[in-house]
Amino acid sequence: MASPAQKFQQNRAAAEGEAEMSFIDHLEALRWHIIRAAIAVVVFSLVAFFNKNFLFHDLILGPSRSDFWTYQTFCKIGHMFGSTDPCENQVNFIIQNREMSGQLTMHISTSFIVGICLAFPYLFWELWRFVKPGLYPHERANSRGAVLFVSILFVLGLLFGYYIAAPLSINFLASYTVDATIQNQIDLQSYLSTLTTMTLSCAFVFELPMIVFFLAKAGLVTPELMTLYRKHAIVVILIIAAIITPPDISAQIIVTIPILLLYELSIHIARVVRRNSAARLNQELAAQNAKPVG
Repeated sequence: MASPAQKFQQNRAAAEGEAEMSFIDHLEALRWHIIRAAIAVVVFSLVAFFNKNFLFHDLILGPSRSDFWTYQTFCKIGHMFGSTDPCENQVNFIIQNREMSGQLTMHISTSFIVGICLAFPYLFWELWRFVKPGLYPHERANSRGAVLFVSILFVLGLLFGYYIAAPLSINFLASYTVDATIQNQIDLQSYLSTLTTMTLSCAFVFELPMIVFFLAKAGLVTPELMTLYRKHAIVVILIIAAIITPPDISAQIIVTIPILLLYELSIHIARVVRRNSAARLNQELAAQNAKPVG
């Protein structure tokens, strides 16, 4: 019986109409996918690097100012429920750099991170182009649109992390004090680390439905299993929300709700995958029974 790796090689060779590819051939194909992906990351990183004002003043340092969209929106919502706090001066801390080359290093590293985020759909597309020829025809048909949905979920996670999770964390941590005489002067590296951690964590957590989709395709996850362990999943989700948000109950609830909705969506996706698999098997059995014997 052929191993999964051998089946992958046979399927890839059959899809490309060639003889079975060797291990070196696969490495050569993978090398070019990696090269093209690296070029895309470099191009987007350079675009981000040469747009320094927008990258830092508007994008990176946006959550550090009181006029940021999230703070203004939450303040207006608070006024609707009777709050009298002003919407100005809600964020009160200073970001400073303590290293000689700190700002240059931060400029380069931030541009690279933004380049990866912008190039992510293309990166996944290159990965999919490498994996797709090794799949069976019905697997390729059932996975149609995977690149689009993975990219959409990634972008939604980035937006949620940038506009919800990160500002709540930054606002809470920057305004927390143990004594009124102590000023919060945040290091640039610490600020950026918090921002990127919150944003990227949400981006990858939002990929849960697609992860469940592929696991359900492989038969490793069933809707009954996910329903049975829903209570355990809720505990895990609360722990994840506590990790990626500050110890603030309102922030944890805001982050927990969309993750719970994604889990419920994943259960539905697993149910649809199993129903489609059963329908395909029934069609194959019907076709076999319809064949004349002898």
